[in-house]
Amino acid sequence: MVEKIRYYTNEHVARAVVHGLRRRGVDVLTAREANMLGATDEEHLRFASDQGRVIFTQDDDFLRLHARGFDHAGIIYAHQQTPVGLIVSGLMLIQQIMATDEARNHVEFL
Repeated sequence: MVEKIRYYTNEHVARAVVHGLRRRGVDVLTAREANMLGATDEEHLRFASDQGRVIFTQDDDFLRLHARGFDHAGIIYAHQQTPVGLIVSGLMLIQQIMATDEARNHVEFL
């Protein structure tokens, strides 16, 4: 059985994104819920990886960490101006077609 992607969102992701995913049955953990507010980007990536969660972010600093070879469970990135509905549908699609092991050290753009 293929393990479904579980998400972790950093502190800048709109609550509407998290609510939209949860209404659709997706396992998503926020930085606030994980007591990670104010953590560095490296700490967010380490935490998400330790938890086996793909991070969804709208902070392009995570792309730089990936480019430097920082190990992670997966990064999904969207620009700040991306509409909530597009983000939720994109994250749903990724969860349906990508396995957890395929996301490891991979970046996907919405």
